[in-house]
Amino acid sequence: MPADPCTEFDALYAQIRDQTIARDAAHRRAAALIPSIRDEFYARGGKDSPPESWRFPLEGYGAEAIGGKNGNGYAPAGYDWFDGYRSRGHPGHDLFIHDRNRDELDDLTGRPVTVVSMTAGIVVATAPEWKADSVLRGGRYIYIYSPQQNGLFYYAHNREIAVKPGDVVAPGRRIATVGRSGRNAAQPRSPTHLHVMFLAIEEGYPRPRDIFADLRRLGSRVGRGGR
Repeated sequence: MPADPCTEFDALYAQIRDQTIARDAAHRRAAALIPSIRDEFYARGGKDSPPESWRFPLEGYGAEAIGGKNGNGYAPAGYDWFDGYRSRGHPGHDLFIHDRNRDELDDLTGRPVTVVSMTAGIVVATAPEWKADSVLRGGRYIYIYSPQQNGLFYYAHNREIAVKPGDVVAPGRRIATVGRSGRNAAQPRSPTHLHVMFLAIEEGYPRPRDIFADLRRLGSRVGRGGR
């Protein structure tokens, strides 16, 4: 087992993201790290989370925050995780907050909106720093590996990140605040939102899976009326 598989995965993803590593080498390394990361989760006291304990990722918001209609924001065609910043498609869902003046603050509370982990998992990659001239679409992002789902949950466009690689999280754990980081999300025309994606691991290859049904189920528990 690597001494710190989460830190190694974080460094590996930075190479994939920036396209400084060959695809085959990246695939082999990712496939080799996943079992060690799974072991690390349980070694650090991680517990699997049943679906009824999962949480909608925007604190104080519900299903009304999900963009598009009936999940049509999910468009995985052309996406390949190993393409890094050159990846295409939109294999996830955008969850919009109420921020008319684009100041990254909720219009009702005047405070940043908290992002929480949907499930139990272990943090494997983050980007706490981001510059406005970056080509990265995700801005300040977080990847959390869920052993139970054998996949990666991705949270992007954050304002601030509250976790680091190796942190074990439970459903509802605060991991970030919603922001406007990322190549397109930072543009004035873009409403403030969180991008959420799930990638199932298949023989070391992260492939997108639609979690709209889960988001709708979790969001139906709260709704804006609960704020």
